[in-house]
Amino acid sequence: MVGLKPSDVPPPLGVKVLSAGTAACIADLVTFPLDTAKVRLQIQGEKAVVDAAKDIRYRGVFGTISTMVRTEGPRSLYNGLVAGLQRQMAFASIRIGLYDNVKSFYTGGKDNPNVGIRILAGCTTGAMAVSMAQPTDVVKVRFQAQMNLQGVARRYSGTMQAYRQIFHHEGLRGLWKGTLPNITRNALVNCTELVSYDLIKEAILKHKLMSDNLPCHFLSAFGAGFITTVIASPVDVVKTRYMNSPPGQYKSAINCAWTMMTKEGPTAFYKGFVPSFLRLGSWNIVMFVSFEQLKRAMMVSRNKIEATM
Repeated sequence: MVGLKPSDVPPPLGVKVLSAGTAACIADLVTFPLDTAKVRLQIQGEKAVVDAAKDIRYRGVFGTISTMVRTEGPRSLYNGLVAGLQRQMAFASIRIGLYDNVKSFYTGGKDNPNVGIRILAGCTTGAMAVSMAQPTDVVKVRFQAQMNLQGVARRYSGTMQAYRQIFHHEGLRGLWKGTLPNITRNALVNCTELVSYDLIKEAILKHKLMSDNLPCHFLSAFGAGFITTVIASPVDVVKTRYMNSPPGQYKSAINCAWTMMTKEGPTAFYKGFVPSFLRLGSWNIVMFVSFEQLKRAMMVSRNKIEATM
C-alpha cells in the first residue's frame, strides 16, 4: 500500500502484520453493533429464526439495533465480540499485513504493479487468512445470530465452550464450515477493499488533490467500503446463512444460495445491505486510518530505539 511517502523506509513485515491486526480490532470495537445487526437481517426469514422469535421483526439497521436493545438488552449488540477480536488478530494481520509483501513477490520487487497483480495478491492473502481464521468466524456468526430471549435456548454460553461444542458435535468440518463461500467472499472483499483503497489513494496523490494525510485516508477508505459492499454482499449473505445453519439444513453453500433464490427471490442476496455498507464503510475508515497511523507510530518508535543503540 502507499501508506508511507516514497522517501520513507518501508515498514518491516512484523510492523505491518501487528499494526493491521491491531487496527482491525479497533475497527471491530467501534463497528461491531452494525455487524451484529447485519447478521440478524441476513438470517431473518429462516424457519429456525422465525420459530424462535415469532413476534420479532427487524426493519432496517437502526430499527434492528433498537429492537435488539429493547428485547435482549444492549449487551446483545456485542454477542461474539471475543471471537470477533480473535478473528481479526488472526485474519486481518494476514490479509492486510501480508498484502504488500505478496504483491512485491508477484512483481519480483518491481514498483507500480498493475491491477491484475494487485487483485491476485488480494485474493491470495484473503484465502490464506480464511484458511487460518475460519473457526473464529463460525463462532462469531453463531453468537451474533443467537438470541438472548426468555424461553429461547442459547446454543452457546461462552466462546471456548462454543469451539468445544462445535468440535464435539460437528467435528473439524463444523469449525471450518462455510470455508469455500468464505474464501470466495473474502477473496472478493480483500482484493476489492485493498485494491480500491490502493487505486483511489494513488489517484488522489497523483493528481495532488490531497497530501498523504488523514483526510486522504478517510476518503480512500470510504470509497473502498462502498465498492466492496456492492460486490461482496450476495456472497456475504450466503456465507452467513450457511455458517449459522444447523447440520443438515443445507447440503452445501450452493444449495443454500439456490434455496434463498427459490424461496425468497433475488432480493434475499442483498438483505442487510445498508448495515453491510454502514459497517464496511465505517470499518474501512477506522481500520485504514488506524493502520496508517499505527504503522507510522511503530516506525518512529523503532527508529528512536535503533538511534539509541
